[in-house]
Amino acid sequence: MRLRTSITAGLALLLIAGTAYSATSAPAKPTRSAAKPAASKSRTKRSSKHSSRRERGQKAPAPERISEIQQALAKDGSFAGTASGKWDDATVEAMKKFQAGHGLTPSGKLDALTLQKLGLGSQTAGVAAPMPPIASSVGAKAAESAQRQ
Repeated sequence: MRLRTSITAGLALLLIAGTAYSATSAPAKPTRSAAKPAASKSRTKRSSKHSSRRERGQKAPAPERISEIQQALAKDGSFAGTASGKWDDATVEAMKKFQAGHGLTPSGKLDALTLQKLGLGSQTAGVAAPMPPIASSVGAKAAESAQRQ
């Protein structure tokens, strides 16, 4: 019984001594709420180049460009209507018809190859870079032997 009492008293003293030591040894830190207003004030000032972020993705074509596309589709016979400058369901269906007729994936969406086939795109769209000519070993040996003679 005496042993149990002395162990309990010893543990209580260690607990009290530990909390007293940790309270005096830890330096006083400012609370987060006190530091927050200063941090938020510095974050409100932003440079002008970060304030206008660039939008991701591809932009829709201008009405003038849509009219050009519709005219090219009409010239091909895929679009039966007047060029309105609006990308409507009739234009999408005409685009699908054109793409299917020219061996392209009929998605109804604009892409570089479709514009190229319509005659409105770049001449290099979808084309790989040119490869340098490869000299065959037989041709090179024949040229060497002709030069020796």
